[in-house]
Amino acid sequence: MILFISDLHLQVDRPALTEAFVRFVDERARFARRLYLLGDLFEYWAGDDDLDDPFHARIAAMLRTLADGGVEVFWIAGNRDFLVGERFAVAAGLTLLPETWLIEDHGRRIVLVHGDAQCTDDVKYMAFRAQVRQPGWQQQFLAMPLAQRKAIIAGLRDNSRKDQGEKSYEIMDVTPQAIDDVFAQTGADVMIHGHTHRPALHTRGGKLRYVLPDWEPESLPPRGGWIAIGDDGAITRHALDGSVENR
Repeated sequence: MILFISDLHLQVDRPALTEAFVRFVDERARFARRLYLLGDLFEYWAGDDDLDDPFHARIAAMLRTLADGGVEVFWIAGNRDFLVGERFAVAAGLTLLPETWLIEDHGRRIVLVHGDAQCTDDVKYMAFRAQVRQPGWQQQFLAMPLAQRKAIIAGLRDNSRKDQGEKSYEIMDVTPQAIDDVFAQTGADVMIHGHTHRPALHTRGGKLRYVLPDWEPESLPPRGGWIAIGDDGAITRHALDGSVENR
């Protein structure tokens, strides 16, 4: 089978979340043919030199074990961990993909994105995104000491939380035109993405759009899960509580 996850926001001070990911790897992912990580696996990523952190090294080692066991692991950057680079990719045994990626399965063309690039009504975020995705900006940022980078990221996260409290849900969601554009540019029949933390299956113009959940195993009921494509081509949505939806 093929598995897709996103928006775990792994961090050392959320052990229940880490253990939920460990269970997913041990009970599900190690039996898959391919695993696609569609962004924001980490709460933040300050640069590949942060692999020296024991928590980050543990996650990379888990992914490497999957890869060594025969699972192909792929990565699309999110808005929190877009600074992941080749050092992490090698340590985790995964393949870095561009922000839009097309796969084919059982006669369907399936486009994969994180989803933040399609939130085009959020003008302020889109301007920020354009800045931090520039190679020159990233080179300058990564040249700073790691502690300084982490302090800057902490400030950005605080500002982001404040901004989100002032924005409407509609502004922070993907826009229909941006979604239509991706379908038109790729010729895809199906899209899978995360970012919005609004898991659902949308149909529009004969196209299917699956939105992955964020992971909050500490909440009641627990949030989180994954999408699977079985060997028969069936697409199913799986929740952390064990429930499965066939559409």
